[in-house]
Amino acid sequence: QVFALRGMACRKPLSPLCHATTRCYSSQSTHTTEKSVPYEKTLKQEDGISGPTKPLPKFADVVVIGGGSLGCQTLYHLCKLGMTNVVLLERDRLTTGTTWHTAGLLWQLRPSDTELELLAHTRNVISSELEEETGLETGWIQNGGLFIASNKQRLDEYKRLMSLGKAYGIESYVLSPAETKDLYPLMNVKDLYGTLYVPKDGTMDPAGTCTTLSRAATARGATVIENCPVTGIQVKVDDLGVKRVKEVETAYGTIQTPCVVNCAGVWATKLGKMAGVNVPLITMHHAYIVTERIEGIQNMPNVRDHDASVYLRLQGDALSVGGYEHNPIFWDDVSDKFAFSLFDLDWDVFMQHIDGAVNRVPALEQTGIKSTVCGPEIQSTFTGCMMLGGGCGKELAHWFIHVRPEKNMYGYDIRRFHHSLTNNNRWIRERSHESYTKNYSVVFPFDEHLASRNMRKDPFHQVLQEQGCVFQERHGWERPGWFNRDGHVLDYDYYGAYDVPKNTDYKYREILGKEYTFDFPPHHDVICDECLTCRNAVAVFDMSYFGKFYLTGPDAKKAADWLFTADVNKAPGEDPCDVCLGGVESDLTVSRLEPSPAHLPLTPESNGEAYYLAIGGGVAQHNWSHIQAVLQDQGFRCTLIDHTEDMGMISSIQGHKSRELLQEVLDSDLSNDAFPFSTHKIVYAAGHKVTLSLSPCPPSSCSSSSV
Repeated sequence: QVFALRGMACRKPLSPLCHATTRCYSSQSTHTTEKSVPYEKTLKQEDGISGPTKPLPKFADVVVIGGGSLGCQTLYHLCKLGMTNVVLLERDRLTTGTTWHTAGLLWQLRPSDTELELLAHTRNVISSELEEETGLETGWIQNGGLFIASNKQRLDEYKRLMSLGKAYGIESYVLSPAETKDLYPLMNVKDLYGTLYVPKDGTMDPAGTCTTLSRAATARGATVIENCPVTGIQVKVDDLGVKRVKEVETAYGTIQTPCVVNCAGVWATKLGKMAGVNVPLITMHHAYIVTERIEGIQNMPNVRDHDASVYLRLQGDALSVGGYEHNPIFWDDVSDKFAFSLFDLDWDVFMQHIDGAVNRVPALEQTGIKSTVCGPEIQSTFTGCMMLGGGCGKELAHWFIHVRPEKNMYGYDIRRFHHSLTNNNRWIRERSHESYTKNYSVVFPFDEHLASRNMRKDPFHQVLQEQGCVFQERHGWERPGWFNRDGHVLDYDYYGAYDVPKNTDYKYREILGKEYTFDFPPHHDVICDECLTCRNAVAVFDMSYFGKFYLTGPDAKKAADWLFTADVNKAPGEDPCDVCLGGVESDLTVSRLEPSPAHLPLTPESNGEAYYLAIGGGVAQHNWSHIQAVLQDQGFRCTLIDHTEDMGMISSIQGHKSRELLQEVLDSDLSNDAFPFSTHKIVYAAGHKVTLSLSPCPPSSCSSSSV
C-alpha cells in the first residue's frame, strides 16, 4: 500500500478510534470528491511522461486493455501458454485504477470448488512461481487467516468450508475461543462461538505483483504500453454476418487484432460499449483505515469477522480496518481522468464498522488513525478481483487459445446474462447493491435474492400468485417454487438505505429467513405434500421460464447432428430427445417438427428439418450464445429463433389422474391404444387445433401415468 501511505502521510494522525465521532470526521465535500495522491503526481512530473511509453505495433494476436491485476495476470498467462505477439494497453500507469489501493488479502477457502481452484492458482503464482521465474519478490506475506464465528450457524458454515478445503489439500483448523486467544492474544473472544484458522492465507502487494507479472510477460515477448488510452474498438461484419473485432484505436494510432480482452475494471462498461457489448457493472466507494502502531499486533493473522462485516488486515505493526456496509456510495459518473486517486472518506458511512472492529480487538479503542483510503471498487454480477486474478487470468488465456476454459467458469461468463438485463440499470444497480451488502452473509443452500424482482413474468404468474405461490428468482424470471399464502414478492428496498422506506411486514422475507438453514428447511414438508399429490392424483408443472428456441433452415439437420449428442432425427411425432451440447455444455430437450406451414403464430414453417429446443431458464442465454457461435463458426445456413418471452410452457402434467384431467379439456382420444408411450400428438382444445408435445409414461414402468 505504498501509494496510499505516502499519499496520506501529509495528514496529521487522527484521534483514537474511541473518540471518533461522525461530526468531527464528516467530509465537507460531496461524496464523489476525488483527490489524487501527491506522491504519484510528483512521480509523473519528474518522469516527464507524455504519450505512450512504447511505439504501437501494427498488429497483435491479442490486445489486453487494462493494466490492473486481471490485465497483468491475463497477459502473463497468455505468454506462459506460448503466445508472444500480445499487447497490454494501459491508459495511465499500471495499477492506476482500483488495483493500487486494494487491501491485497487472499483467503483460500470459499463455498465454491471453482473459486477454491482459482484462489489456489493465484496463491501459487504470487507466493512462488513469479519469484522463481523472475528473481523478483511480489510482496507475498503468509501470516494466516482467521474467520470469526459468533453463532452456531456461522461455525457450521466454516466447518463446511473446512471440509471442502480438505478435498483440495487446504490446511485449516476449527479453534475454540481459548485456542483463538492463544493464537491472537489481543482479540476479545468472550462473544465467540469458535473460529476457523487457515495458516497459509496471507496478503500480497498489488503494485509489486503487477510489476513482476508485467516484467515476466515482457521477458517472454509481450509488449506493455502505458499512457495510451483506448478511444475505440472497430468491429466488422464478415461474409457470414458475424461481428468480429478488427482493430483497437488509440489517440496515438491503431492496432489491428482479432481479439480484445476487456480488463478495464471500473472503465469496463465504457470499453464494452465501444465494441457493442453491454457489461453489467457498477462502481461503489470502498474504504479502509490504517491505524497507528499497535503493540503486540506483529505477525498476527488477518481477520474476517463476517457477522460484524469487518476485516482486519495486518500491516506491519498496524492494522487496516474495513468492511462492507449496507449503504455504500455509488460512483455513477466514472471519470476518465481518475488515476492513482482517492475519494474523501465519508465517515457517516464508514463509522458503522468501528464498533465491530473495537469489539473484536479492544486495543483499537486507544489507537490513532494514520491514514484513510477510499477508492472505487467494482461491483457487478461478475467480478474478477485481486484474489481471483491469477486463476481468472489463466482461464481467460486458456479460453482464447483453446476456445474454452479448463474449469467450469459459468459463474464468470458474461454470456449467461439475458440481453434484457445487461443494459437494465435497475437490475444492475439493485443486484450489485445486494451483492455488496451480503458479501459477508452466510451462504445458505436456499438463499434467494430480494433485489431485482418481478422483472420477467410468465403468462401464469398472476394465477399462481393468487394461489399462494412462493417464487424463486432465476436470471430475472419469477419461477414457481412452492406454495404459501404469504409469498408475495415486493420491490427491492435497499435494506432501508438511501432513504428508501424499508418494507414492513414483509412476509416473503420472513419466509426466506426461516429457509436459511443447513438442515431441512420448513418448506421441505410442503414440497413433500406436493410430491405425494403428484404421485396419488395430478400435478401441473409450469416451466415457462425455460428457454424456447426454434432451429430452422436448410442446414438445420447438419447443425443438429453437429451440436447434439443424441440422434435427434427421429420421425416427427416421436418422443423428444434429452440431449447434451458436446463437452458437456448443457442438458436440453430437442423435438423434431412435422413438415408443415406455420399454422401457429410463433411456429416457423418446417420442411422436416426444423427443431424445437427447450432449455433450462438459468442457462438459456448461455446456451443461445454457444449455439449461435457454433452456427457461425461452422457456417451452417440456419437460423436460431428465440420465443422465450412470447410463450408459456406447461412442461408436464403428472400423476394417476393426468389422463383424466386432459380428457376433460381436449377433444381427442388419450387412451393407451390411441396415445401409446413415446409419441407426440396433435390434439384439439375447445375446437381449436393445438400442437402439443405429449409423451405418456408407460403404465408398466411407472407408478403414476404422466403426460
